[in-house]
Amino acid sequence: MSLDLLIPFAILLILVIYLIYTRNSFEKNIVSLYEKKFDEWKKHSTIDKEQTSHKELVGLIYKKDYKLSIELIDKSVESQLSRGKFEVTNLKDS
Repeated sequence: MSLDLLIPFAILLILVIYLIYTRNSFEKNIVSLYEKKFDEWKKHSTIDKEQTSHKELVGLIYKKDYKLSIELIDKSVESQLSRGKFEVTNLKDS
């Protein structure tokens, strides 16, 4: 009686092992295919990096009595200061 159930169980076990093996090989093939396609896409695509503006510390402003003095860290903004191209914001209002 135990032999009657052993044969179908063995067939079922072999079938499960076969299906697991074929699924793993199929997944590996699909992953390698998509990796190749992704590498080809990276070669042929042009990615435009977005230019984002950010704040940069270029100087410090001090007040002594009634006079303001500006100490520049980056000399490239000196021309913008002399032309008056700057914006004044109040940090307490923000």
